[in-house]
Amino acid sequence: QVQLVESGGGLAQAGGSLRLSCAASGSILKVNDMRWYRQAPGKQRELVAGISPGGKTNYADSVKGRFTISRDGAQRTVYLQMNSLKPEDTGVYYCNGDLWKLGSPGSDDYWGQGTQVTVAS
Repeated sequence: QVQLVESGGGLAQAGGSLRLSCAASGSILKVNDMRWYRQAPGKQRELVAGISPGGKTNYADSVKGRFTISRDGAQRTVYLQMNSLKPEDTGVYYCNGDLWKLGSPGSDDYWGQGTQVTVAS
């Protein structure tokens, strides 16, 4: 069973910080691109940040300079450091990854269950 498990969400004050983690577990041959998405109430899910296996990153304009995506050396865990939080950052944050399960002919898209981030003004 391959899965992505997020942690680290919660309540923060505007201007504060939170750090999200996403751990990939199971019989994984390779972890490719990893991404964080978020979905605010009544809005569509949007891409927040992404990182390649080589460490190349990309960010939504709304979080550039405030959020940092990174991954550990084993490539199994991805982090999202969120600084200078704003109320508009509130939403459910989802981890997404392109994972190659052992025994599969290729990689597939996996999603975590989501973690709530609430930023109070």
